[in-house]
Amino acid sequence: AAATVLAAIDAGVDAVDAAMDSFSGLTSQPNLGSIVEALRNTERDTGIDPSTVRQFSDYWESVRLQYAAFEADLKAGASEVYLHEMPGGQFTNLKEQARSLGLSERWHEVAQTYADVNQMFGDIVKVTPSSKVVGDMTLAMVSAGLTRADVENPDKEISFPDSVVGFFKGELGQPPGGFPKNLQAKILKGETALTVRPGSVLPDRDLVADRKAATKAAGREITDEEFNSYLMYPKVFADFTARQEEYGPVSSLPTPQFFYGMKPGTEITVTIETGKTLVVRCLAIGETDDEGNVKVFFELNGQPRTAKVADRAAKSGANKHPKAEVGNPLHVAAPMPGVVSSLIVEVAQKVEAGDVLLTIEAMKMETAIHAEADGVVKKIITPVGTQIDAKDLMIELEV
Repeated sequence: AAATVLAAIDAGVDAVDAAMDSFSGLTSQPNLGSIVEALRNTERDTGIDPSTVRQFSDYWESVRLQYAAFEADLKAGASEVYLHEMPGGQFTNLKEQARSLGLSERWHEVAQTYADVNQMFGDIVKVTPSSKVVGDMTLAMVSAGLTRADVENPDKEISFPDSVVGFFKGELGQPPGGFPKNLQAKILKGETALTVRPGSVLPDRDLVADRKAATKAAGREITDEEFNSYLMYPKVFADFTARQEEYGPVSSLPTPQFFYGMKPGTEITVTIETGKTLVVRCLAIGETDDEGNVKVFFELNGQPRTAKVADRAAKSGANKHPKAEVGNPLHVAAPMPGVVSSLIVEVAQKVEAGDVLLTIEAMKMETAIHAEADGVVKKIITPVGTQIDAKDLMIELEV
């Protein structure tokens, strides 16, 4: 990448994209400091002071260390990028999504499937959010053990992620080569696709009513910036403000403690507003009880306190669900790990093949789950909010 940039500079390019030294390389842009040094005292000298670049880089290097747990753990560049053609930013995100879904050891299979999906969808231009469409379908296929032939088979029922359905509806616009018609027909299940610019058919918004809805969702008055967030991502905004209400102003916490917690014997100061600072000292952490909770003993401004919190590691193995019978159309199985985000049906309700029964959410990816056969809802095993694993039985139908 750096050689390409330098060749472009020699050819007379006006501007190039580079990254601060401590963030450069691998899935990021070439090293800014190296480019500045390489061009120093030449006709294309950038005029940027190398020492200033290093000062900024040193600062961001210390910041990056605090986020080490979220690194993609890449050791070197890989020519595999010519296979999957993932944008650099998506590469790291998708790798983390794959890890969360238990697919980290199958990453090369994920990469190959990404390439297959890209070609199956028409070799689309991959920018946010179209790259997410390819990534969502990739993870859905690998999690469910599906092949390209399975997806393209008109007789095989597939649960497609919402982002994929929206793409084939034309909600992101029209790809230059058009949509693969047979696949589009299978995904849309008879729905009509847009053939015009999506923005041209958006309804007018009542911003006064929207602001009232956003204020109600937050439970308080909101800023213009928060209102913009609500308009773009209403569900994410509601979830975020609910977390704020539950946990308080966590943005005041030091970054290491926010991510990794406190260890016994450590102390931090937290300024929650001007003139109000809390001194928190962790004294001890108890054993996990039968309910999966632990007692935390700490001091708040010198006063001893205790709190009971959930031990997530202990609770992650709880609430195991029965698995769906393979090949049984009356057993509705989870295609991947996630959380049940909504239920569309109730017990004793009649459904037909293709009806949406529920939706699940996994790493910002929502997927509608359809009935594979006509029947009546006999039992709902996983209500809204239930954490599920791949192939868990979620709903049982009867004829």
